[in-house]
Amino acid sequence: MLRKMSFRIVMVAALFAVAWAGASASADVKLPAVFGENMVLQRDVPLPVWGWAEAGEQVTVTLGEQSKTATAGQDGKWSLKLDAMKAGGPLALKVQGKNAIELKDVLVGEVWLCSGQSNMAMNVGGSDNFDAEKAAAKLPQIRMMTVGRTAAETPQDDCKGTWVVCDPNTVGGFSATAYFFGRTLHKELGVPVGLINSSWGGTPVQAWTSIEDQRAEPKLKDMLADWDKRIAAYDPDAAKAAYEKQLAAWQERAKKSKDAGKKAPRRPGAPSDPRLNSHRPGNLYNSMIVPLAPCAIRGAIWYQGESNAGRYNASLYGTQLEMMIRNWRRLWGQGDFPFEWVQLPNFTAQQTEPVQTTGWVIVQEEMLKALKVPNTGMAVTIDIGMASNIHPKNKQDVGKRLALWALAATYGKDVTRCGPLYKSMSKQDGRIVLSFDCVGGGLAAKGEKLTGFAIAGADRKFVWADAKIEGDTVVVSSAEVKDPAAVRYAWAPNPTCNLFNKADLPASPFRTDDWDLAEPAPAPQK
Repeated sequence: MLRKMSFRIVMVAALFAVAWAGASASADVKLPAVFGENMVLQRDVPLPVWGWAEAGEQVTVTLGEQSKTATAGQDGKWSLKLDAMKAGGPLALKVQGKNAIELKDVLVGEVWLCSGQSNMAMNVGGSDNFDAEKAAAKLPQIRMMTVGRTAAETPQDDCKGTWVVCDPNTVGGFSATAYFFGRTLHKELGVPVGLINSSWGGTPVQAWTSIEDQRAEPKLKDMLADWDKRIAAYDPDAAKAAYEKQLAAWQERAKKSKDAGKKAPRRPGAPSDPRLNSHRPGNLYNSMIVPLAPCAIRGAIWYQGESNAGRYNASLYGTQLEMMIRNWRRLWGQGDFPFEWVQLPNFTAQQTEPVQTTGWVIVQEEMLKALKVPNTGMAVTIDIGMASNIHPKNKQDVGKRLALWALAATYGKDVTRCGPLYKSMSKQDGRIVLSFDCVGGGLAAKGEKLTGFAIAGADRKFVWADAKIEGDTVVVSSAEVKDPAAVRYAWAPNPTCNLFNKADLPASPFRTDDWDLAEPAPAPQK
């Protein structure tokens, strides 16, 4: 009897100790992952700082010579805003409650959120001239945080990730597009640059946008209904049984292949719950964007669209991109912060017909149309893609072109922000005259004559056109089309085209007509 009582006393004491340890741990002041040693804080704006503590606990945050105090609410959350600071550092960010946190080597400069799919995720180690880039990467005022990849059904409070200082040993793991963008800003502005890389290969735009926003858009009703059906139909036990059957068949085929000296077939993928799929609308917004806000940033850059060009309804991309921009801006509460994206580059087989409408081309056009959203920009890359590689290695020019737009539009520098953008057309004596924005000192052809232009009459049958530069316009005509109605330029996934401006930046693909496009059917979803 005594032995049983002793055992009970020991067990109660142990449980009490565990409970006390848990309560003590939960009372510790904590910061979200976006705050860490080596981080960069945004200059010249109030700086939100937030975290968790015991309910009612006072928390003091000190940065440089300023301190601010907040009290944790009943939910244990606290937040405050530090006063705006000029570029500089290093500083220590100190947080004091019942425990103390000190983040060392904190800089103040320019901070940009960098997001998208695999071409944003692609690192410097996979880009052109890596050995030279590595040797030149002694740039300790450039830092990058890479957000851990995870998907969630509901908005999350925190994420995973650490801030890393740029040097020859670390730069290989940095997002290449983000790094070359940041390096150009650092060189031109002379201030520290922080880059938050939140990207995931293969993912569509809808995964990065609030599900509530998407449900409010009638155009997205069918897409969301498809996901709802997939989730309702998912049976984990049936999925497991089917997978085990597939795996057994694969093992048998793999053994036969090995015995025959051949390469084994691909192993079947394990089943996954569609509720946690990285493609599901809203899932990456919940887990990889929400936890970052409202950390002060200057703006965002975006490299995505490949997935939507082939797997989803490409003609919806403009609606989805514009929605995402509004969504993120509302989440951050920083007004219409700058938002830039990379227009899809040239890819696949070289153009053979005057016009070749594909999902890739439609997404390019949707990106161009989205420039109507205030304070947005676009890097045109129609000349630096690779026919056989959806991940072009020249990320140096991609980053630089994004930076040029930012330098001109956000920082007021006297640089040409982009290549020629179609503005308007007029008909004159059987010819079409095209006018452009962003002529950058004048239009230019890279080659003996202009290429890439097609023209059509009211019959909508496009033929190759003759084109020549006259001042800041391009005049397009064809002996085959006496009464022209429309012109298209670079209207193919991998077009033959060479219109630039004298700042050596390429013109965006465009069309002057608004005729219905025959969009290829999207690939079936698995």
